[in-house]
Order: sequence, then structure tokens, then C-alpha cells
Amino acid sequence: MNVKGKKYRTIWMEGSSVFMIEQNLLPFEFKIFEAKSYKETCIGISTMIVRGAGAIGAAAAYAMAQAFLEAPENGFWEFLEKAKKDIEETRPTARNLFYAVDRVFEAGKISVENALAEAQKVADKDAEDSQKIGKFGSKLIKDGFNIETHCNAGWLAFVDHGTALSPIYYAHKQKKKVFVYVDETRPRSQGARLTAWELKNENVPHVIIPDNAGAFLMSQGKVDMMIVGADRIAANGDVANKIGTLEKAIVAKEYGIPFYVAAPTSTFDLDCKSGKEIIIENRSQDEVLYQTGINENGEKQKVLVCSPGSDAINPAFDVTDAKYITGIITEKGIVKPDIEEIGRLFD
Repeated sequence: MNVKGKKYRTIWMEGSSVFMIEQNLLPFEFKIFEAKSYKETCIGISTMIVRGAGAIGAAAAYAMAQAFLEAPENGFWEFLEKAKKDIEETRPTARNLFYAVDRVFEAGKISVENALAEAQKVADKDAEDSQKIGKFGSKLIKDGFNIETHCNAGWLAFVDHGTALSPIYYAHKQKKKVFVYVDETRPRSQGARLTAWELKNENVPHVIIPDNAGAFLMSQGKVDMMIVGADRIAANGDVANKIGTLEKAIVAKEYGIPFYVAAPTSTFDLDCKSGKEIIIENRSQDEVLYQTGINENGEKQKVLVCSPGSDAINPAFDVTDAKYITGIITEKGIVKPDIEEIGRLFD
């Protein structure tokens, strides 16, 4: 995607350093973070400097490649086994992370150079798959559609193009009139901060809505379809995605609104039989209790927005049952969320 006339990927590797867009600063500041070691890349993942299923996968692949570059001759494989574990512990829910780490680790058994090449292949494949998802998904979008999204599954969440936003971008380029309702997506406001920033950057008409406004808009007939991303998809079609996705899917079902999930096949976990087996990450309560923005002087400021002294819980994801999902948009086409159709993706 282009930012101020320059083409960027969300994350890339040069030499032994991994570069990533510092997403915690958006939309107020556009800055590139350089991770000079695998441990710094791990910090980038865990602190959400880089976030989103595909971008996390690419970051994990690059981190594993960095570990191969850093491993000492004495205790080479012991170092790499520990590094692999460190990377896997950064974010437990996203399937792409584990998929990417395994690919690079296995490739590195041949040579360090092979590990580096494999990491780049993971990143390139992510961008390619996202572009294909856009082409397939755009066929579902009619001229004049109003689409609701939740969280951010745009190019910032992947190496490029994105998943949930990719069909919208493709439809927009086809000159279809589309309008996007952007869920703010508490507590980190990825919709209000990231999705809205992306859509504005691409001149796609949109408006930010409170998370609890979706049901009202759907009841008024103002939403034609909903598209979200995914962090892990079980073999039976259950989907783990940003917290709040489940309630949107339930409401969409109630009002007969198509609810689509957009994700590459690397997000599917066929070893996971159902959503009940998916580990849900719990994050710091501070993300709920505090918000960060800029004041009237343009200075970054963190403020308490909840009752002082109260505690909070902060599950980062929920699981949407397959019965609420109309279809899953992949780089291989659109499938129903059931075990047989999903299985055919991997034949």
C-alpha cells in the first residue's frame, strides 16, 4: 500500500534487521520500528507494534530467521530450540505464527540461507494470498453495498492488501460504490485507529461506530454484509477473532445479514477439531482501563477512562461458532464453514 506516495509493506527484512510499521503510534504518527535481533522482533509481536494474523506470521518467520543468524556454533540447536519457544510464546492464539515458525525452523535444517529464503517466502505468500482473497471476495460486494467490519484485517494486519478489507479495496478499484461501518473495536480501538486510517488513506467512504451500535444499524437495514478476519480457524469452521466478533455474528444471523470471514489457508488449524480447543489470549487490564491519544497540543497522552480502583478482564479474542458464518473467503475461493469443504482446501 502507498503512504504519502511511497509503497510500504507492513513488515520486511533487510540484512539481519526486521522492520515493521509501529502500529501503536497510528493514526497519529507513522514510524518504522527496527528489530535488530529475534528477541526484539518478539517484543514487537508481544507489544503489538506488529499485529494481525498474517503480519504476526511474517514477523515470526523473520524472527526465526534472525535466530538462525544469531545462533552460536557451540549449542547451535539448543539456541534455536529456545528461540522457537520464545517466539511461539509471544501470542498464543494466532495460527499463522506457529505455521510460519515451523516452516522456517524446518527449512533451516538444510542451511541458514535456506531459513532466510523460507522466511521471505512466508511473507511473499501472505501478500499474494491477501490479493487473491480480495479478488474472490469482491464478487460478493454489489454496487452500493454498506459493509460493517470489526477490528483491523487490512494491509496493516498482513504483509500487504489484508483480508477483510482486501475485497473492499478491490471493489472500490472496480468503481463500485461501497460504504464501510468501522467498529471502533475496544479496548485497543484497532478499528477506530487502524481500519479508519487505512480507509481514509485509500479514499474509501466510511464512518467509525461504537462497538455496541452494530445491532441497531443492522435492525435498521443499513448493513448489507459483514466481513471480518480471523486469527485461527478450527477444522469444523469455528473461528477465533478479535473479541466482539461473536456478538456481531449472532446479531447478523438474527437479521439475515451475510457474515463472512476472510482468511488465508495458513490460518486454518486442522489439528484443532473445534473452537473449544483454541487457546484465548488474556491481555493486561490496563488496555481496558486506560486509553492513549493526543491532546489539543498534539502531545501523546495516556488517561484513565474507568472508575479508579476497579479491575478489568481483557480476553483478546472470542470464538464464533460455524453456524453463524455464511462463508470463509480464502485465496483458493469461498467455502462453507464445515469440515468437508474446509478439508477440500487441503486436498
